[in-house]
Amino acid sequence: MSWINPLPEALQQRAARVKLVVFDVDGVLTNGTLTYSADGELVKHFNVKDGVGIKLLDSFGIATAIISAKSSDALARRARDLGIRHFYPGSKDKWPCLEAMMQPLGITPDEVCYVGDDVIDLKVMTRVGFAVAPADAFWMVQERAEYVTQAAGGCGVAREVADLVLGSRMFLEDAYIKAMLPEFEVQK
Repeated sequence: MSWINPLPEALQQRAARVKLVVFDVDGVLTNGTLTYSADGELVKHFNVKDGVGIKLLDSFGIATAIISAKSSDALARRARDLGIRHFYPGSKDKWPCLEAMMQPLGITPDEVCYVGDDVIDLKVMTRVGFAVAPADAFWMVQERAEYVTQAAGGCGVAREVADLVLGSRMFLEDAYIKAMLPEFEVQK
Protein backbone atom coordinates (compact mmCIF):
# COMPACT_ATOMS: atom_id res chain seq x y z
CA MET A 1 0.00 0.00 0.00
CA SER A 2 1.34 3.42 -0.90
CA TRP A 3 0.88 6.64 1.06
CA ILE A 4 -1.32 9.25 -0.61
CA ASN A 5 -0.76 12.91 0.28
CA PRO A 6 -4.10 14.20 1.67
CA LEU A 7 -3.39 17.80 0.66
CA PRO A 8 -5.26 19.37 -2.24
CA GLU A 9 -2.98 20.17 -5.20
CA ALA A 10 -2.66 23.89 -4.34
CA LEU A 11 -1.52 23.07 -0.78
CA GLN A 12 0.85 20.37 -2.03
CA GLN A 13 2.53 23.05 -4.13
CA ARG A 14 2.83 25.31 -1.06
CA ALA A 15 4.23 22.43 1.00
CA ALA A 16 6.74 21.67 -1.75
CA ARG A 17 8.16 25.21 -1.41
CA VAL A 18 8.79 24.83 2.35
CA LYS A 19 12.44 25.30 3.36
CA LEU A 20 11.83 25.76 7.11
CA VAL A 21 9.38 24.05 9.45
CA VAL A 22 8.82 25.79 12.79
CA PHE A 23 7.14 24.05 15.70
CA ASP A 24 5.51 25.43 18.80
CA VAL A 25 5.95 22.99 21.70
CA ASP A 26 3.14 22.77 24.26
CA GLY A 27 0.09 21.50 22.41
CA VAL A 28 2.09 20.60 19.29
CA LEU A 29 5.15 18.52 20.25
CA THR A 30 3.50 17.70 23.59
CA ASN A 31 -0.14 17.23 24.50
CA GLY A 32 -0.04 20.52 26.41
CA THR A 33 -0.06 18.94 29.85
CA LEU A 34 2.41 20.48 32.30
CA THR A 35 3.53 18.00 34.97
CA TYR A 36 5.60 19.08 37.96
CA SER A 37 7.50 16.64 40.14
CA ALA A 38 7.46 16.97 43.95
CA ASP A 39 10.65 19.07 43.78
CA GLY A 40 9.11 21.39 41.17
CA GLU A 41 10.88 19.99 38.10
CA LEU A 42 8.83 20.34 34.92
CA VAL A 43 8.32 17.06 33.08
CA LYS A 44 7.29 17.01 29.42
CA HIS A 45 6.29 14.02 27.31
CA PHE A 46 7.46 13.95 23.68
CA ASN A 47 6.49 11.49 20.94
CA VAL A 48 9.39 9.50 19.47
CA LYS A 49 7.63 9.40 16.08
CA ASP A 50 7.81 13.19 15.93
CA GLY A 51 11.56 12.93 16.39
CA VAL A 52 11.86 10.70 13.32
CA GLY A 53 9.85 13.20 11.27
CA ILE A 54 11.97 16.15 12.40
CA LYS A 55 15.20 14.28 11.66
CA LEU A 56 13.88 13.27 8.22
CA LEU A 57 13.15 16.89 7.35
CA ASP A 58 16.68 17.84 8.32
CA SER A 59 18.16 14.95 6.34
CA PHE A 60 16.50 16.31 3.19
CA GLY A 61 17.81 19.85 3.75
CA ILE A 62 14.63 21.30 5.26
CA ALA A 63 15.55 23.36 8.30
CA THR A 64 13.61 22.87 11.52
CA ALA A 65 13.08 25.21 14.44
CA ILE A 66 11.36 25.43 17.79
CA ILE A 67 9.87 28.69 19.02
CA SER A 68 8.18 28.27 22.38
CA ALA A 69 6.73 30.71 24.88
CA LYS A 70 7.96 28.46 27.67
CA SER A 71 11.49 27.44 28.57
CA SER A 72 12.54 24.28 30.38
CA ASP A 73 15.49 21.93 30.73
CA ALA A 74 13.37 19.12 29.28
CA LEU A 75 12.65 21.15 26.15
CA ALA A 76 16.29 22.17 25.73
CA ARG A 77 17.29 18.51 26.02
CA ARG A 78 14.77 17.42 23.39
CA ALA A 79 15.90 20.13 20.96
CA ARG A 80 19.53 19.10 21.51
CA ASP A 81 18.73 15.38 21.08
CA LEU A 82 17.03 16.11 17.74
CA GLY A 83 19.83 18.38 16.54
CA ILE A 84 17.53 21.39 16.19
CA ARG A 85 19.87 24.33 15.65
CA HIS A 86 17.21 27.03 15.62
CA PHE A 87 15.84 26.96 19.16
CA TYR A 88 14.05 29.94 20.72
CA PRO A 89 12.65 29.14 24.18
CA GLY A 90 10.86 31.77 26.27
CA SER A 91 9.64 33.67 23.19
CA LYS A 92 6.28 35.27 23.87
CA ASP A 93 6.31 37.22 20.58
CA LYS A 94 7.30 34.60 18.03
CA TRP A 95 7.31 36.68 14.85
CA PRO A 96 10.55 38.59 15.62
CA CYS A 97 12.29 35.26 16.29
CA LEU A 98 11.15 33.92 12.94
CA GLU A 99 12.14 37.12 11.13
CA ALA A 100 15.62 36.98 12.67
CA MET A 101 15.97 33.35 11.60
CA MET A 102 14.75 33.74 8.01
CA GLN A 103 17.15 36.44 6.87
CA PRO A 104 20.46 34.60 7.42
CA LEU A 105 18.92 31.41 5.99
CA GLY A 106 17.77 33.27 2.88
CA ILE A 107 14.20 32.12 3.44
CA THR A 108 11.05 34.13 2.78
CA PRO A 109 7.79 33.81 4.77
CA ASP A 110 6.11 31.89 1.93
CA GLU A 111 8.82 29.19 2.32
CA VAL A 112 7.94 28.63 6.00
CA CYS A 113 5.60 26.07 7.51
CA TYR A 114 4.53 27.00 11.03
CA VAL A 115 2.76 24.56 13.35
CA GLY A 116 0.89 26.11 16.26
CA ASP A 117 -2.07 25.39 18.48
CA ASP A 118 -3.14 28.54 20.32
CA VAL A 119 -3.77 32.25 19.85
CA ILE A 120 -0.13 33.17 20.61
CA ASP A 121 0.73 31.42 17.32
CA LEU A 122 -1.72 33.34 15.10
CA LYS A 123 0.59 36.29 14.44
CA VAL A 124 3.06 33.91 12.80
CA MET A 125 0.54 31.55 11.21
CA THR A 126 -1.14 34.36 9.27
CA ARG A 127 2.19 35.47 7.74
CA VAL A 128 3.73 32.20 6.52
CA GLY A 129 3.25 30.09 3.40
CA PHE A 130 1.86 26.99 5.09
CA ALA A 131 0.10 27.19 8.47
CA VAL A 132 -0.75 23.95 10.28
CA ALA A 133 -2.71 23.26 13.47
CA PRO A 134 -3.07 20.03 15.46
CA ALA A 135 -6.45 18.28 15.58
CA ASP A 136 -7.05 19.55 19.13
CA ALA A 137 -5.83 23.13 18.58
CA PHE A 138 -7.94 26.04 19.78
CA TRP A 139 -10.85 26.56 17.36
CA MET A 140 -9.68 30.00 16.25
CA VAL A 141 -6.30 28.57 15.25
CA GLN A 142 -7.90 25.69 13.36
CA GLU A 143 -10.04 28.17 11.40
CA ARG A 144 -6.96 30.08 10.24
CA ALA A 145 -4.77 27.05 9.48
CA GLU A 146 -4.43 25.81 5.91
CA TYR A 147 -4.25 22.27 7.25
CA VAL A 148 -5.44 20.63 10.47
CA THR A 149 -3.61 17.41 11.27
CA GLN A 150 -5.35 14.16 12.08
CA ALA A 151 -3.04 13.84 15.09
CA ALA A 152 -3.64 15.69 18.34
CA GLY A 153 -0.83 17.60 20.01
CA GLY A 154 1.91 15.30 21.30
CA CYS A 155 0.59 12.38 19.28
CA GLY A 156 2.55 12.60 16.04
CA VAL A 157 1.82 16.11 14.73
CA ALA A 158 5.44 16.73 13.67
CA ARG A 159 5.60 13.35 11.94
CA GLU A 160 2.41 14.10 10.02
CA VAL A 161 3.75 17.51 8.98
CA ALA A 162 7.05 15.94 7.88
CA ASP A 163 5.10 13.42 5.80
CA LEU A 164 3.11 16.22 4.14
CA VAL A 165 6.16 18.31 3.32
CA LEU A 166 8.34 15.42 2.14
CA GLY A 167 5.42 13.70 0.40
CA SER A 168 4.85 16.84 -1.65
CA ARG A 169 8.35 16.44 -3.16
CA MET A 170 8.92 12.70 -3.49
CA PHE A 171 7.46 9.29 -2.91
CA LEU A 172 7.25 9.14 0.86
CA GLU A 173 8.41 5.53 0.88
CA ASP A 174 11.67 6.70 -0.72
CA ALA A 175 12.15 9.30 2.03
CA TYR A 176 11.80 6.66 4.72
CA ILE A 177 14.66 4.62 3.30
CA LYS A 178 16.94 7.14 5.07
CA ALA A 179 15.24 6.44 8.40
CA MET A 180 16.13 2.77 8.08
CA LEU A 181 19.86 3.40 7.77
CA PRO A 182 21.97 2.90 10.94
CA GLU A 183 23.54 6.36 10.62
CA PHE A 184 20.10 8.00 10.77
CA GLU A 185 20.02 7.77 14.57
CA VAL A 186 23.55 9.15 15.00
CA GLN A 187 23.44 12.59 16.59
CA LYS A 188 25.06 15.45 14.71
